[in-house]
Formats: sequence, structure tokens, C-alpha cells
Amino acid sequence: MQRKTAVVGVGESEYFNRGGATVSEFELACTAIRNAVEDAGLPLSDVDGFVSYLDARNDPVRLSAALGLPVLNFSSQTWGGGGNGVASSLMIADAAVSAGYAEVVVAFRALAQGQFGRFGQARAGGGPASYTAHYGVMTAAQICAIQTQRFMYENDVPQDALAEISLASFAHAQRNPRAVRYGRPLTREEYHESRWIAEPLHLFDCCPENDGAAAVVITSMERARDLRKPPVPILAAAQGIEHGGGIPAFNESNFPTAHHRHAGEMLWQRAGVGPGDVQVAQFYENFTGPVLMAMAEMGFCAPEEIASFVSNGNIQWPDGNLPINTSGGNLGEAYIHGFENINEAVRQVRGESTCQVEGVELSLSVSGPGFAPGSTILFCRD
Repeated sequence: MQRKTAVVGVGESEYFNRGGATVSEFELACTAIRNAVEDAGLPLSDVDGFVSYLDARNDPVRLSAALGLPVLNFSSQTWGGGGNGVASSLMIADAAVSAGYAEVVVAFRALAQGQFGRFGQARAGGGPASYTAHYGVMTAAQICAIQTQRFMYENDVPQDALAEISLASFAHAQRNPRAVRYGRPLTREEYHESRWIAEPLHLFDCCPENDGAAAVVITSMERARDLRKPPVPILAAAQGIEHGGGIPAFNESNFPTAHHRHAGEMLWQRAGVGPGDVQVAQFYENFTGPVLMAMAEMGFCAPEEIASFVSNGNIQWPDGNLPINTSGGNLGEAYIHGFENINEAVRQVRGESTCQVEGVELSLSVSGPGFAPGSTILFCRD
């Protein structure tokens, strides 16, 4: 890594509310990939690799045939469950191009919850659910609520700190015509008056359920500089957990945690910069609580300082010191397992965001706080 590869194209399908997609999930994937490749100024025939986040349905055999690729030299997929591996899918693409296994790799995520089922629905079964389902803990909202409640108790975090995450995402979505919440602003009063989902999470602490797809194109820096738009190099990325991280039944050694402490330490070490050097960040927020934990674990502030860090407009564009989720994020733009945040992080470096931060040199995306293993990626200006 360290600027060996760059994102040269970003694309997405239209974003729909759950069940609103007029085409299949596979067609959404193809649309996002076509748009990203077109954005890069490349012919589809140049693509020779695919990496997906948690996307076994839209497999490389089917994609390469539908898109008319002459050859496919590389394909891979990353583990996950709650958006935690989105950044690691770009790590794999970066590694493939850097090692010479492929020249032009597309990383993507497509999902159609109206077609294949809701992520927010209660589920019981084997695996980790064996430890929790018979206590009634059967949804991601409940899992994140338990972590959040403990974090708030230990660090004296008020409910209004959670509200700040929602208000920032909704405010930024009002400037983004792609966003499913575009034209639907949120007030602080509406946030606090909304119904409980799983305390301390209100309705507006929870992301919507959406249909859509997003994709990026990655190639070498040498090739990137000859393409249509300025390249956005990958400065560093990291994925990982500490011993026992993410194990079920809430008996992790570092409980409560967003599972990003180790990944954050590796990211800054590899990048040679620190949190204070970053101008803008995209934090995956299926729920607001894990965002607060992730901010602390990524080193932006101490846990006991998180309430003051997110207050007084500090995380909102245009005047905040660290604007976050500037396209609206999962809460405001669309829940595409957080892959839409990757696109926004790239657009911030390019100067193409609808909430453009001035002078962006470093743009961060943090994938899947609350689920393990966490991953994160840092983009820079060429």
C-alpha cells in the first residue's frame, strides 16, 4: 500500500427504500459497476478482477459473463456481518493490484432487502445466536443497544450525544439528491420524541433498510494518472481485532467495544499520520452508539470526552472540525452496508461532495463499528 494503488472510479445504482427497487439485486450490482468504470474513463473490457463485501449471490462468474469481460484474473470476497469488512474489500483489491494478480479491480456491494430479506428482522438459529436468542436478543439493534448502554454508563454520555450523529447525517443528506432522506430533514425534538427501538436507541438512531449497489475501481498509480479524473491513492488500510474480540455472549475482554481499537492503531502506524491530520471521515452507522465508540477507539478523543467532541456542530459541515458522513451515511443517504461511505470518502478527496470540506488531504472511512473484525481505510490526495 502507501500510494501504490488508487481509486479511479466510483459509481452506484439508484438507492431505494426496501422493496422499492424496480430491478433485481444483480442488475443493481451491474449498474453500479458500469457507472464506476465509466466514471474512471475505462472500457469494461479492462476490468479483470472483482472483490465483493459479503456478496456471494452476485458472483464473479455471473458478473464477468453479464458485463462481457474477456478474461477474469482475480476474484475474492471478505467476511462480515454488519458492514465491518467493507474497507477490507478494498484492502484485498489493493493487494491484488500491488502484487500483479490483476490490473483493474472492481470492489462492490449490492443488496436488495426487498428481494432477499431484511437485515433488521429478528433471527434465531445456530452460531452466535445460540448464546443470545433464548434471552430475546435476536436483532443487531439489540446487540448494539447493549454495547451502547454500557458505554454511555461508564463514560457519562448523554442521550443527546447519540442525537448528534443522527442530526449530522440527516443534515448532510438534505444536500445530496441521491439520498433516500433527501427532502426529509430531522429536528432534535423529532429525534427525542421518536419511539424506542432498543434502549438507548430511538427510531432515528437506526438506519433504514434499503436496496441498491455501490462500486469503486482500483488500479495502479502509474495507470491511474493517465485516466479521466484525478486518482485518489490508498494511503493505508487495516483490518483486525484484539484477542477475543467479537466473541458472542458479550464476554469480550474489552467490552463494550466497537472492535476498532486494534485496526485504528494499525492504520495510523501504517499511514504515518494521526487522527488529528484527518479533515473528513465517514463512519458506518447502522446505529449511532457504535459510532461514538469507534470515534474514541480510532483515537479522535478519549471515551469520556466523546459527548463534547460531537456537540456544538463539531461533526457537521461546513464549520465542524471533523465533519462526518457528509453524504448522509447509512442513516441519511442509504444503507448499502456502508459501501456508499467509501464512495463519499473518495469524492471528498476529488472535491466532488455535496458537502465538500475545504482542502481535503486525508479522507477516512471506518467500516462497521459494532461488528468484528473491524476495518478502516485512509485515502489521500495524489
